[in-house]
Amino acid sequence: MGASRAIAAAGTRPRVVIIGGGFAGLFAARALRKAAVDVTLVDRAAHHLFQPLLYQCATGILSEGQIAAPLRDLLKKHRNVECLLAEVEGIDVDARQLVAARPGGGRIELAYDHLIVAAGVRQSYFGHDEYAEFAPGMKTVADALAIRRRIIGAFEMAETAEDEDERRRWLTFALVGGGPTGVELAGQIRELATRTLHDEFRRSRPEDARVLLFDGGEQPLAAFGPKLAAKAAMRLRELGVELHMGSRVTSVDRRGLEVGTADGATTRFEAATVLWTAGVEAPAFAAVLAGATGAERDRAGRLQVQADLTLAGHPEIMVVGDVMSLAKLPGLAEVAMQSGAYAGRRIRHEVTGKPTGKPFRYVDLGSAAYICRGRAVISAGPLRLSGRLGWLAWLFIHIMFLTGYRNRFTAVLTWLVAFSRGVRRERAFTMQEIETRVDVYAPDSVVLPRQPAEVRPTTST
Repeated sequence: MGASRAIAAAGTRPRVVIIGGGFAGLFAARALRKAAVDVTLVDRAAHHLFQPLLYQCATGILSEGQIAAPLRDLLKKHRNVECLLAEVEGIDVDARQLVAARPGGGRIELAYDHLIVAAGVRQSYFGHDEYAEFAPGMKTVADALAIRRRIIGAFEMAETAEDEDERRRWLTFALVGGGPTGVELAGQIRELATRTLHDEFRRSRPEDARVLLFDGGEQPLAAFGPKLAAKAAMRLRELGVELHMGSRVTSVDRRGLEVGTADGATTRFEAATVLWTAGVEAPAFAAVLAGATGAERDRAGRLQVQADLTLAGHPEIMVVGDVMSLAKLPGLAEVAMQSGAYAGRRIRHEVTGKPTGKPFRYVDLGSAAYICRGRAVISAGPLRLSGRLGWLAWLFIHIMFLTGYRNRFTAVLTWLVAFSRGVRRERAFTMQEIETRVDVYAPDSVVLPRQPAEVRPTTST
């Protein structure tokens, strides 16, 4: 492992370190563009990812390049910003210094005068991390590409299945979680089966694919309100999605899952593809920072912040985006954008001696969920949209928020083809696992490729 080394910003200007290049980190960096500070943005992937469209990458509509953009490219005109590929893992709050791991080994020490923590969240399995091997979540580009392999690969495996039971298992997809991601994935798998693949296979019938959606609530998309939730449920059923509400997953393995209901009954479902879209939790650094500062955390491990987004007793540390806990704000992209921009402006005012401004106030611009071609639901304050009108609003919102001109332009062209003809161009996948044996940021780790194994597109080796 390489030795630790310190990276210090040139000159004597205030040093701002931003942890995370998601919506919150990117908008914080942009807000500091003309500030008299030196900014270091540290991210473990070096790209900004439009997470709300990961499901379209996973189901063959968009490519990874259309939903992700290099941070260096997005910030190249911000002359006071530098980007580092690393993962922050330690902090000395008295010395105001961070320790970050480099991929493959080595450590970087980063001094700061102001710290913006925009580290995001990760998938939560509610204490059952063993499920992750069989039921991947979807938070990264690697997750989406791995899920694409499982979904498209399942149809290929069904074509060569030896008997009907095996074919039926390959054509059964189980999704755990009835929030926007689960609903969007469920709808897209059914559309993929019925509109794109239905006439491409000779032995199997993709349109026979079963898509099962499990959730502990009474309706999918419950956060959108009872009326929109009911409309979403109705449309999902029309698509052929089987809704299993009021259920709780008790076991997941290579061949399927077991689900319990409120009356105590347990049912086994044979499914070659199980996808996890329920629950999030804060990353490991949140616990490290809480231990160093005494900050409180909520049930998901997110850091409790004050009204100005700082940690109590540490005005130099601000926590923004999904990893912050404030007034039960939802984990939405718009919350991340607004909180990140607020943090950047606050620091910009402070270094110029101006009042730091009012406490953070979130302006609710609403939530959106895509169900299928021509159908979406939108909830924005008193406004409730569904059906084709909701779909048009969904298109407008996502075109506006996609980062970068190229991403917007190519996404619109791709959607025109996909929505009008049912064509999905991004269906290529590899039969080798994308993941490696170890996390490249783990201490003393070496990146090792997985060994060749039996071809099983929907299972981990």
